[in-house]
Amino acid sequence: MTADPKPTLDPIAEKIIELLAAADPNRSVSPQAIAQAIADSRRRPNDPPDAWRRYLPAVKQQALFLARAGKLIVMRKGKPVDAQSAKGVIRYKRPI
Repeated sequence: MTADPKPTLDPIAEKIIELLAAADPNRSVSPQAIAQAIADSRRRPNDPPDAWRRYLPAVKQQALFLARAGKLIVMRKGKPVDAQSAKGVIRYKRPI
């Protein structure tokens, strides 16, 4: 057996990185917007309008992983905060 030289990211982490890359470098993205984009890409005909809510915990978990890896910054009130202890309304921004 050979080890995979480059581990793959979780699909939700990949979507977070994709959305951050598409955003203006000076702008941040809300966890809700990311969850909505994921839900829209996976939408089934009978899904309720708020189906995005089921993806929100996974978005926050993967964002924490990416923040620890230095691939995103967690923002609160326009300032970087510790990803682990961030509370309230937060947003994600790509590092400069």
